[in-house]
Amino acid sequence: MRSFSFKREGYGKTDFSLIDSWESLSFRGTWKLFFKHWKYGLGEYTRAFSKKLFLRQLQRLIPTLGPDDIRPGTAGVRAQAVGLNGTPIDDFVIERRGNSIHVLNAPSPAATASLAIGDHISQLATEYFELK
Repeated sequence: MRSFSFKREGYGKTDFSLIDSWESLSFRGTWKLFFKHWKYGLGEYTRAFSKKLFLRQLQRLIPTLGPDDIRPGTAGVRAQAVGLNGTPIDDFVIERRGNSIHVLNAPSPAATASLAIGDHISQLATEYFELK
């Protein structure tokens, strides 16, 4: 399930941070994303707060599921970079600024690609900072 998180490290459905929310909601791309995908987002929130609707959606895949077969769990939070035009950035973004290298977006499969990402950053650091 994907939905907007109102807190960077918010694993509960109602977790909220004014600072995190302000930073996300003051970005123009967030609003463009919302307007493009409002029906999908609304559906995600509705299912997150309604066990009955969530179960109905699951029963499309597993018709024999019943209310006692599902129970609340914790959520995972995965950052998603969004461009100014509201389009999710689905690729790795690694940039050098000043004396540092920043990994700005590392979408799935970031964990399986972590050694390759580390190697790439090492090469960038060697080149930019003239390391030997």
